[in-house]
Amino acid sequence: METEIKTFEDLEAYKACRAFRMFIFKEVTSILLTIKEYNLADQIKRSSRSVTANIVEGYGRFHYLDNARFCTIARGSLYESLEHCITANDEQLLPPHHLESARSLFEQAIKPLNGFINYLFKSADKSKNYILWFP
Repeated sequence: METEIKTFEDLEAYKACRAFRMFIFKEVTSILLTIKEYNLADQIKRSSRSVTANIVEGYGRFHYLDNARFCTIARGSLYESLEHCITANDEQLLPPHHLESARSLFEQAIKPLNGFINYLFKSADKSKNYILWFP
């Protein structure tokens, strides 16, 4: 039995990306701020926040393709956040076990996000009921 989607918070992609964002905030940025790596902490915080923010903004859009566009932006931000973790590890600012946790949460997030994006594109193809808005 499928779970009814009543709000963006019910989306599996959102839940997984939120878990990734919360890990970044609680674990990664706290380490970076402790060692006064403010620029990287700010960058990774912004990119991880962008992931869930774009999923939510897309959810609020009118058509499947609008939603898919924002979810693909979220996907890019998810990859960007992982890259910031890799950079922090490369620069010996982030312990290897934190990078591995980030990779694991990334994998748990990217799969449902890709699935949701595919669902949106397929739904857009099936609908073909495009409504034109003229001001």
